[in-house]
This record gives sequence, structure tokens and C-alpha cells, in this order.
Amino acid sequence: MEIAEFLKALDREGRLLAEAAERAGPDATVVTCPGWQVRDLVRHTGMVHRWAAAFVAEGHTSYHPDGGLPELDGAELLAWFREGHRRLVDTLSTAPPDVRCWSFLPAPSPLAFWARRQAHETTVHRVDAESALAGTPTPVATDLAVDGIDELLCGFHARGRSKVRTDKPRVLRVRASDTAAVWAVRLSPQAPSATRDASGDADCEVTGPAARLYLSLWNRLPFPSVSGDASLAALWREQSGVTWN
Repeated sequence: MEIAEFLKALDREGRLLAEAAERAGPDATVVTCPGWQVRDLVRHTGMVHRWAAAFVAEGHTSYHPDGGLPELDGAELLAWFREGHRRLVDTLSTAPPDVRCWSFLPAPSPLAFWARRQAHETTVHRVDAESALAGTPTPVATDLAVDGIDELLCGFHARGRSKVRTDKPRVLRVRASDTAAVWAVRLSPQAPSATRDASGDADCEVTGPAARLYLSLWNRLPFPSVSGDASLAALWREQSGVTWN
């Protein structure tokens, strides 16, 4: 996906998140994030949006701490979220392509990293916001879901911080049934190594539409289909969580 496509997704998903949060109300339970109410979700995502925008707008070339969570609530909190989301979209949309700033996953450029990362950050949390409402969440676009699986498997879990590890080498295959996308996640005592690879044997395979796998791998939904050693799918669910701190 191109930067412009990520920015379009970021714009759309942030607006959907705010709409869902407004409909659900600040006290509603976020089903996909145990222990959170809608106000917690909105505060967190709004904080992340401002944190990300600052790297690009202010040109921080090393890690810079976030600004903390606001004490706002209700309509004031939603207005704060919408203003920060708009600022993030505008900052990324108007930044020079060669802007230099800190990022934390491999990408063609810092701008490409932040556009991609915030598109996925906001999409997953939009699904969280819609989980506080009755009904079916807005579908995640297939191309965005495939890219998000790539980011999660080949980016986040390639880092030493990943806890998805096994005592001996194992392979977890992830197959998107509605596309040609297949990933082999090689597990070991080291950080996972993931590649786009349909060849070779796998100890466990999780299969389903890309959008469903995307949310399953982010632990928002159960895996649609598991074959082989189901303990590897369970290991993923138990150990793959990505936390802010």
C-alpha cells in the first residue's frame, strides 16, 4: 500500500472510531479490551495520535515520551480526540516525503512508517470502539488487513520484545483464504521470524479471510480455523499481546 492509501484509511477509521464512541457512550464496556470502558479507549488512541504527530511535526530523531492521558470525558473528550486525529492526518498529509524522525519498525521512510502504523493503530481501535455497540463491526478492507498482518508478523514480532517463543523450532502458518497471501512464522527460543512463504511443512495452520485473521492475530477475535497442533495457536493468543509500555 502507498502512503496516500494509509492516510485515507487513517482518516476513515478515526472518524468511525469517534462515531462509535459517541454512540456507545463513555461508560460502555469495550468487549475486545477487557477492563476498558470507551473513555479509556478514546483517551489512549487520542494520546497515541498526538504522540505520533509530534515526531513528524517536530522532527524528533530519538524516542520522545507521550504527553499522558487527559482527564477529559464525555463530549469534551470526543472533541479532543477528533482534533488530535485531524491534526495527525493533516501532519502526515503535508509532511515532506523525506522528513527525518524516529520510527521503530523497518519502512521505506519515516513518513511511510508513521502513516502505516497509525492506520493500523486506528483500525484496530476502531474495531474496539464498535465492540461496545450491538451489531457487526464495519468490515476491515482486505488490502489493509493483509498489510496489517505483514506489519504484525514481520515487524512487531521480529523484535526481541516478542514473547512468542518455543523450546524447539516450530512453524505456524497463517493463510488468508480470500487472497494468495500466506505467511510462515518460524518459532524458536529466539524472536519469531516470519516470511511470505507457502512451501514446506507447518506444525499448525490458522486459516480464514484476511480481515478476520488480522483481528484474530491482534487477539480481537478467535482464529476462524486451526489445523495441526492447536497449542501453537493457543501460544499465540497467550503470548502475542502488544502493550503500550
